[in-house]
Amino acid sequence: MNIFGSGYEYPTIENVTDIVHYCHHEQKCRLVRSDDSYTYPFGVDPAWKGSDNELTYHNSLKMKMSILLGVTHMVVGIILSLLNHLHFKKPLNIYFEFIPEMVFMISIFGYLCFLIFYKWSIDFSQSDQTPPMLLNTLIFMFLTPGSFDPDKNPQLYSGQGGLQTFLVLIAVFAVPVMLFVKPLILRRQHLQTLGQGYGRFKDVSTSHDAIGSHSAASDDHDHDEEDLGDEHHGEFDFSEIMVHQIIHTIEFVLGAISNTASYLRLWALSLPHAELSTVFWERVLVLTMGMGNFFVVFIGFAIWAGATFAVLMIMETLSAFLHALRLHWVEFQNKFYMGDGRKFAPFSFTRVAGATDD
Repeated sequence: MNIFGSGYEYPTIENVTDIVHYCHHEQKCRLVRSDDSYTYPFGVDPAWKGSDNELTYHNSLKMKMSILLGVTHMVVGIILSLLNHLHFKKPLNIYFEFIPEMVFMISIFGYLCFLIFYKWSIDFSQSDQTPPMLLNTLIFMFLTPGSFDPDKNPQLYSGQGGLQTFLVLIAVFAVPVMLFVKPLILRRQHLQTLGQGYGRFKDVSTSHDAIGSHSAASDDHDHDEEDLGDEHHGEFDFSEIMVHQIIHTIEFVLGAISNTASYLRLWALSLPHAELSTVFWERVLVLTMGMGNFFVVFIGFAIWAGATFAVLMIMETLSAFLHALRLHWVEFQNKFYMGDGRKFAPFSFTRVAGATDD
């Protein structure tokens, strides 16, 4: 939809009255920029529709938008873990889980989001600079920090090498902080309690206890604390806590990479949806309307409407829903929700109604 006015126009050619048909259908000329300083305010310039490189341009745009949405979604999940730690009064989880997790995520994938916006803000057509591939930039950020190859990894802005080296260092430093600091502090606190004559460690403060209790918010509060008390008051086992922390750290670090890539399914779902929409519109409805026969147009409209409803509005919508559900359950909720420590109880209207009656 041409809402704000396109920044491109067809050239003026002598003895050609229907310039749109001449350029678009016969492909004898191309659109040209009407104003080099004009940028379409919001969305995509309608001139891209029907262009030769439309698919290439839209694919790049949708991939970057998927990454932006995915990183934002996961950062919100990490912030929700902070709310859990604050609610259950777990300061160790705040200082040695939430903070290093946020540092790791922002220093790598938050920086990738910054590169996306920065690259969008540059008009490469007005400069001799070659636009770098951001995937290569992210890869070489770890392989050769601080150095750039003009052919494979050109520099995007001045001071990029120093900033990327700093981000890599703090991201690498955040991993051992997540891995070792909290278990060692718990071990020291346990030894201090033994020195004071206590044989049982009563504040294990593991993250799965705090988050696991959050999953049982619908049950009786007093009953929750009584059940969790048995876990908190168990014997201190440093090896168990260390193994749990190792698993948590590995899952987060590796998951940050795989989870971010998983959001590319948004782009993958958009691609067939857009192409099917184009096929149904141009090869069914527009084609039959061009024939000028009412009966053919009626049949073409029926086929277009049926295919649009069955494929785009039912099959494609169901597929998008399932993938969105998966992104919420895995990539989003694994940042703050564990769901362990309590037997699964499916939702029941009967049980809820009975509790209300009581």
